[in-house]
Amino acid sequence: MPALTLREVLELDPVRAAEPELLAGEGALDRPVRWVHSSEVYEGANFLDGGELLLTNGFGLMDADEEVRRRYVRELAARDAAGLAVEVGRSLPSMPAEVTDEARRVGLPLLALHRVVPFVRITEAANRAIVARGLSGRSVVRPWGDDHTAALLADLADRAALNQPEVEARAALAGFHPGPGARLLGVSLHGTRDVSTVDRAVRLLGGAGVLRAAFPGDVLALLSLPGSRAGDPVRAVQDAFRTAAEPGLTVAVGHAVAAGGGWLRWSDTLRAARTTLELALTVPAAEPGVPDGVLVTSSRALALERELTRGGVDANRERLAGLVQHALGPLLAWEAAHPSDLVRTLEVHLRHGCSPTRTAALLHIGRQSLYQRLERIESLLGLEIGDPDLLGELLTAACAHRVVRGMSPAVAGGLRTVA
Repeated sequence: MPALTLREVLELDPVRAAEPELLAGEGALDRPVRWVHSSEVYEGANFLDGGELLLTNGFGLMDADEEVRRRYVRELAARDAAGLAVEVGRSLPSMPAEVTDEARRVGLPLLALHRVVPFVRITEAANRAIVARGLSGRSVVRPWGDDHTAALLADLADRAALNQPEVEARAALAGFHPGPGARLLGVSLHGTRDVSTVDRAVRLLGGAGVLRAAFPGDVLALLSLPGSRAGDPVRAVQDAFRTAAEPGLTVAVGHAVAAGGGWLRWSDTLRAARTTLELALTVPAAEPGVPDGVLVTSSRALALERELTRGGVDANRERLAGLVQHALGPLLAWEAAHPSDLVRTLEVHLRHGCSPTRTAALLHIGRQSLYQRLERIESLLGLEIGDPDLLGELLTAACAHRVVRGMSPAVAGGLRTVA
């Protein structure tokens, strides 16, 4: 299906409400309109990529001399703008004769808008129509067919070339309208192709908006939590999925981002959720899980794993092995000769603030047995585990050991680790 034309844009209700009058460019009404922008910048048209219909209230043309006005029109034409629409009767009493003359000379469609209609209404209607036409006319067959929500989520997760107006228009077509101050969180689920789990979690959250779709490897969702909601949004989403998900599922939640922070932030939380899910499925957990239960984790819970595998395990394997050997070499040598679980004990202990009670409970051992292990670790390493200067290095090394040990080259080579 061909792209939306300028002639079709002029038939949209908000545009017709502005009572447009075509003053120049009658022969170019069938040129495609790639996007509709509003701008009062008159220093040039370098921000245009071609194919845009530009809306302006004409304020900047009032005090410009004739040559500046002509040059402005020429620059728009040189950038292959689809047209210029100027609001007249408020800031600008009437269209300057030289603007009309220059537009006719260069063949640029020029519109005078005789009634005041908020430009946001015009741009929203036009850009929605442009996006809808573009999606329905795609010639490339994608795995999700005509599912516009899946296409948007895939583009965001893959960080395809997008812009904020396009993302917002496509989201609005899917019924996704994050309110002022809303926080967005990406979620990725493994073990189901059914989006009903996401829907149940959204109902539990109350007032949340969602984009969700099933893909060959997972279910991907982007949740919007109202800015007025108190508390930690990541914890809230995790709790909702712990209640909503069936046993055997793995759920990963990305970090919370501001909806108004731009589409790259939307992309960041989706990519973090997908990477976290892959790590949760391929790297052994630091702590024992619930057999056959629901595993709900988050990008911050696996922050170390994500950083250590940035760019892929294979690309970092030698570096990680050196880090592990430097910090934990004596423990590894002991474990090679004696049945023990010292490295795992060390990591769990460090992850839980060096609390003997918590560590012993998680490892399902008595406190006395834990003390014996900790004494063995300190003796082998020749240091005190509680030394603040060592905590970061020891925890990073223990995590790196688990990552490298738990991932075969075949699995590591397939890890996307995009976030």
